[in-house]
Amino acid sequence: MANDGTRDDAEAQPEWRKDFPIDVPADQYVARRDFAKFLVLTSAAFVAGQGWIAAQDLVRKNRATAARARIGLLSETPIGTASVFRYPTPHDPCLLIRPEKDVLLAYSQACTHLSCAVVPKIEEGVLYCPCHAGYFDLKTGRNIAGPPPRPLPRIVLAIEGDEIFAVGVDERTV
Repeated sequence: MANDGTRDDAEAQPEWRKDFPIDVPADQYVARRDFAKFLVLTSAAFVAGQGWIAAQDLVRKNRATAARARIGLLSETPIGTASVFRYPTPHDPCLLIRPEKDVLLAYSQACTHLSCAVVPKIEEGVLYCPCHAGYFDLKTGRNIAGPPPRPLPRIVLAIEGDEIFAVGVDERTV
């Protein structure tokens, strides 16, 4: 009690308030309307994100077919080697692999996990992604180990005489 006979503020407060000494004016009250606004805006952001993902998928599927491009000569591609070329755009690195005399393979060089560059290990029969230890089968491009979720996109090749042409991209999901 204070000297004038009135109770102190500390004595007037409930016992539990002494354990949580927060000044009432410092409390931040959230009105129901503000909370509802927050929920609506957050939900709208999630819906917009899902719409963006769906739109990107549609754009990718409806993309015009890639143009035919000459990527090299068969006589200049030694057996047991791999070379890099760019297809269908100058920003898309791809691998041209010749593991055997009569076998010519081409895949996108971007790993399907996080787009790191895959490295061919022809003697082991795999394509290796050093970023997260992902492995792809050299003959099929299928993911065989690590985090990659799907096979590498296969570049469709056409051979006319001694010339090698890239004529399309086969986006595979299994």
